[in-house]
Amino acid sequence: MEPLQYFLPQIWFFILGLFLFLYVLLDGFDLGVGILSLTSSSEKRRSILMTSLGNVWDANETWIVLMGGSLFGAFPLAYGTILNALYLPAVIMVVGLLFRAVSFEFREHSRRKLFWNYAFGLGSFLAALGQGFALGAVFEGIKVDELGHFAGGPFDWLTWRSILVSLTLIQAYVLVGSTYLILKTTGNLQEVHYKTAKIAAITTFIGAVFITISTPLLSDHIRQRLFDPRLIYIFILIPILAVVLLGLLLRSLQLKKENTPMVWTVLLFMLSFIGLGLLIFPDIIPPSVTIYQAAAAPSSLVFMLTFVGFLIPILLAYTVYNYIVFRGKITAESYGE
Repeated sequence: MEPLQYFLPQIWFFILGLFLFLYVLLDGFDLGVGILSLTSSSEKRRSILMTSLGNVWDANETWIVLMGGSLFGAFPLAYGTILNALYLPAVIMVVGLLFRAVSFEFREHSRRKLFWNYAFGLGSFLAALGQGFALGAVFEGIKVDELGHFAGGPFDWLTWRSILVSLTLIQAYVLVGSTYLILKTTGNLQEVHYKTAKIAAITTFIGAVFITISTPLLSDHIRQRLFDPRLIYIFILIPILAVVLLGLLLRSLQLKKENTPMVWTVLLFMLSFIGLGLLIFPDIIPPSVTIYQAAAAPSSLVFMLTFVGFLIPILLAYTVYNYIVFRGKITAESYGE
């Protein structure tokens, strides 16, 4: 295999992983806050939650758009096959995102906010649910023919394990949403989210443990990957680090820290992504199509890399600037009540 045909797909696999990580982390707390809004005890509290997202949530969704376009350009075979296999989860996610976007804007100008409140929360839940089903399909594997085209049924993604993965992802979003609200709120509302963060951390961990144990038992491909002599020590280290980070997270919540819960949560997400990336690499359509088989021509990958190489620093700088400008607490006075 030529050097460019070998290294370029690896570079794009990493770039797509970066885009997906940034989306899951940044839009994840948006979705978590939306789900938490369903449990708000008053309109005043719900308004604070919505205000905390007002200036950042649009930018957070940029990363999934960028990831979709990059997947289409870098791995066109994977783009077509994955979307064909996960058409219904994708529809669930898109409908959820549309509900959320429309309700967020309409709620601001509506006198009767109840319908839009629940539409926003339900949209957030549906978007997280669809993403969880898609992630579950990765663990299950996608059936393809000899050409790499989807050869399964429309409901192959719907299994008890994909449901478990989806519920675990929802809890993970509630966790990161809670730690974000700890940063943005004060008083009784902040105390509530210390509690929701603890509950979500424990339930996410329980779900992750069950997924970690059941997946290699039911998947020969993943079991072989886990016990690969080149990676086995990394796969042993990752769960140990996860337990340590969980302990630090729970301790910081118990001590009522404001900043460190978000830090430990981000590190937990990062560790999970590293583990998932190592688990499926070099596959782009698990378990049978690799990044080398699905990659576009080297000339296309180089051209896209030149463009994206300029775009990534700009988007990262804008994202960081956005969060710096709109840092600080959200109170009743912040939205005029």
